[in-house]
Amino acid sequence: MAEDLDSKQEQQPKKKKGLLKWIILAVLLLALGGGGFFAYKKFFAKAPDEAAKTEEQAAGEQAKEGAHGKEAKPGAGSQTVSLPVFLVNLADPLGRRYLKLSMDVEVKDEAAKAEVAKNEAKIKDALLLLLSSKTYQELSTLDAKIQLKQDIVQRLNLILGNGKVIQVYFTEMVIQ
Repeated sequence: MAEDLDSKQEQQPKKKKGLLKWIILAVLLLALGGGGFFAYKKFFAKAPDEAAKTEEQAAGEQAKEGAHGKEAKPGAGSQTVSLPVFLVNLADPLGRRYLKLSMDVEVKDEAAKAEVAKNEAKIKDALLLLLSSKTYQELSTLDAKIQLKQDIVQRLNLILGNGKVIQVYFTEMVIQ
């Protein structure tokens, strides 16, 4: 009988220890899951909303600009021209960062497309000077990239004639 009592007492602590381990494991998993959910909501769930707001603001700005001097509207008989890849060192103090940029340019018509091909050397020169004058901080935000697109449109319109370039589309952008 004494042996029966001893065996029962030994079995109870083992069951409690095993149950306690499972409870601790479940609490840890719930805590990690809750932390992961919080991190997702904080860092990833808001990003599409902010991007949509910024795109809407950019579209509103472009619509305002179109009303003040752009002769052609995007898509109305316009042509797209691919420019070569630009690889430039950025104007950072240490000179260790570079920008690789590919872009397509939407022009007013076929004549403007031919004008781009005719003035390709001038366009490359102007864009290389513009891009190499930028720093990493000047290109790191979405607003800065939109501003760069507007600067490129202005430079190209200076070379080709006002209103021939409608929009610039970045097809590849790497900043390292």
